[in-house]
Formats: sequence, C-alpha cells, structure tokens
Amino acid sequence: MSERLQRLALAILQPGFAGHTAPDWVHRHVAGGLGSVGLFGRNIATPEQVTALTRELRRDNPDLIVAIDEEGGDVTRMHVNTGSMWPGNLALGIVDDVELTEGVARGLGRELAGYGVNLNWAPSADVNSNPDNPIIGVRSFGADPELVAAHTAAYVTGLQAAGVAACVKHFPGHGDTAIDSHLGLPRVDVSRETLAARELVPFHASIAAGTKAIMTAHILLPAYDTEVPATLSRRIMTGLLREELGYDGLIVTDAIEMGAVAHTYGIADGTVRAIAAGVDAVCVGGGLCDEETVLHLRDALVAAVVEGRLPEERLAEAAGRVHALAAWAKVGDAEPVDHALGLAVARRAIRVTGTVEPITVAPHVVELAPTANIAVGEQTPWGVGAILAELLPGTTVARFRTAEPQLVDDQLRAAVDRPLVVAVRNLDRHAWATEIVASLLAARPDAVVVEMGLPGAATPGAAHLATYGAAKVCGIAAAEILTGRRLD
Repeated sequence: MSERLQRLALAILQPGFAGHTAPDWVHRHVAGGLGSVGLFGRNIATPEQVTALTRELRRDNPDLIVAIDEEGGDVTRMHVNTGSMWPGNLALGIVDDVELTEGVARGLGRELAGYGVNLNWAPSADVNSNPDNPIIGVRSFGADPELVAAHTAAYVTGLQAAGVAACVKHFPGHGDTAIDSHLGLPRVDVSRETLAARELVPFHASIAAGTKAIMTAHILLPAYDTEVPATLSRRIMTGLLREELGYDGLIVTDAIEMGAVAHTYGIADGTVRAIAAGVDAVCVGGGLCDEETVLHLRDALVAAVVEGRLPEERLAEAAGRVHALAAWAKVGDAEPVDHALGLAVARRAIRVTGTVEPITVAPHVVELAPTANIAVGEQTPWGVGAILAELLPGTTVARFRTAEPQLVDDQLRAAVDRPLVVAVRNLDRHAWATEIVASLLAARPDAVVVEMGLPGAATPGAAHLATYGAAKVCGIAAAEILTGRRLD
C-alpha cells in the first residue's frame, strides 16, 4: 500500500478518541500524517488537562488541527460537566445585537485557542423554520433568514479574530427537518427558490465573512439531488457550494457514523463518496473512537484510489485544504477569559410574562428533564434548582425524566407553604410534561414556570420566564430574576 496515499488519506480524517490523555494509537497516527483530531465531552476534565493534552499531541505534529464541537449554550464540550458560561445561538438571536454576538464568539474563541483548539465545529447557521425540528431548536439564531445570516457572519468574525477557524453548519441547511439525522435521513422537499431565500442566506453571509470551514448536512434535498444526501452529492458539494456560492475553503462532513449515512452506505463507502463529491475532511468519532475505525476509513480511501473510483488528485486536493487550514489557524497561550459578557447577554435574552415576585425563602423546584437530543447529550447539567439552592439554602429540588405515579401530589406536598418553581425544556414537545405542569398550576397558580428550551405557542402560568437556552449562564440569569438578587 502506497505510503503517500496512506498519508493523504489520514490527512483528511478528523477522528475522536476516548480518554483524558491520547492513546498510543493516536500518537502514532498523528506522527504518521493524521491531519486532525476531534475533542468531545469524554476528553474534557479541566482546562489544564485539555491544554496538556493538545500540547502533547502537537509534539507529534506541530501542524495538527484540534477540533471541538463547542457551540456554547446547550451544546458544550469544554463545559460539559458544569454547563456553558456562553449563551447559545437562540439567546443571541433574541437579543439581536451583532456586536454582542461577535464579542461572545471572540471570547469563546480566545478560550478555545488558549486550550490549544484551533477549529470549532460551529456555529449553526440553520434557519429554524420548522418549530418541531428535533435536533436544531435553540442551536439556531432564529427563524428569520436575514437575522440568522447577520449573526452567523458576526460569529465567524469573532471566532476567527481569536485565531480559531469557524466551521459553519449544517450546509445546505438543517432547519426545516422533522427527523434527527443522527437517527435517519431527513428530507427537505422545497424548491430551489425557497432554499435560496431561506436556507442558503446564512451560508452566503458566512462565506462573505470568510469562514474557513463549512460542515455538511446529512439531508436529502430533492431540488438538487433526488438520490443521495447532501454530504455525498457532487451536485450539492461541488455544484452548489463550490460553483454557485463560490466557496473555496474546507468542507467537513458531519459525523460520518450518523444514521443518515451509515445505515444506508456504511461509513467506509460514505467516506469515499463524500470525498468524491467534493468534501475535504471527514468527521468521525462522536460515537466511533477507535483505531480500527481510522484504519478502516484510511484503507477504504486508498483502495478507492487504487481501483479508480476516487481520483488521486481529488484526495490530494482535499488534503491540501486541510494543510492550508492548519497553516492559518493559530495556537495561543492559555489566558484568563472573562465570562461576564456571556452572563450579560443571558440577562438581556430573558423574557418575563406576568409579575414575578422575588423569592426570599427556600423554594421547592420541580425540574422536568426529558431525554436531550444526541447533539446536546445527557452529561451537561441544566436547570435553576442548583443555582437557587446556592442563593437560598434549604431549597429542595426534584427532577423527573418521565411521569411517575403520584408525582403531582408528592410535589405539591413538598411545596406546601413554600414558593414553587417549575423548570422545563421544550415543554410543547413532551405531552407527559405538559400534563404535569398543567396539574401543578391548577393547584398552585402562584408557581413560576421557567422554560429553558424553545418556548411554545402558549407557555403556561400566570408568571413565567423564557431563557431561550439552558446554558449555565441562562440558569443564573433566571435565578437572579426569581430571587431579585444579582450574582456579580
């Protein structure tokens, strides 16, 4: 097997791995030409540990790209164990101040650069036109294409000013879907004219802003290709993105092991098809994170070249774009980052309905916490209970993932003669949670509801808060309103 082809194939892979230190196989392949590695929550313990990890990897290859999926808000890897101190996209879109969005992105970028991360698989440029979308929601700046475009461009500018490459996602737009592409193949069945006026607007803006990378969406877009998802479509990756939109930066796949690709093509054939279509780098490792997977994809690419199914020039072109990004991205020294801006934006994003009287005695908090989507994950804490407990000792918190017998009666008893706070996340999507909130409010109309996801058409309660995200700063901002006390 040609060593040159192996190095070219390794250059375009962006695998993950398990553990707080890199396994031996990662060191070997980084030294042997692996162009990138991706960090996930399983790799994060402390800032010091992450910094040591990235420095250790760069001893094998000083030009290594270290990527992370750090959107801020609900999707956080750096703050996976505590919750993010940066608000997510929807909160930024609600505030609608592009200078603040740029500032938040710059602060997050400085933080990542200090840890040795130089590619961020963010921001999401998806226009959340479908309120039932199971995977985007608060990860989007909103449902207005022009607003999303303006904030996407500002985010790219801020992030890249810190020396961290932005990777705008999910091209050509994952907002109008009702299926999670981690699990199946979504279909966006609209005309080219609708796509141009809606989905593509933020990508035009991000290209004009100079984004260094764009991530693909595993979605079927019949207006351009009736046969294969966008990630594998030459008509979309080359015809639309390269030729029509004029983009010449790095194109990265969404995780190739996601169901939309893996269940139909398998990860090896999917990888070869993606590179042939015009993609430059393959993200793998959100779920698969072992050497066998890396070798499997490397060998599939080499075999495709040898057998004539993938031109060597195309593989070399893809590897060249990876190397060009590595040459641009800077790796800074760790420096203190002030999260005050993140909290300030979270405070401005909250919308209050009704009158919220400050809570001065320890309340009882009921948190209804359905299973989070795969992008968010279950590891990151959210809610207001823990923060209220710090402010008002004696606060009690009960958290439920599903309805339980006697739940309502038990929680009403726990809240007798005490304030009652009910924290929810995307309440409209969960009938069991909606019924519980209605029953609690029927008995306690004085309870305050805190919606930390995408607000529905009619959030219940005479008094309620909408935080537009479940980042830690959103919880802090909500607790401040509930208690009338600032945590400065």
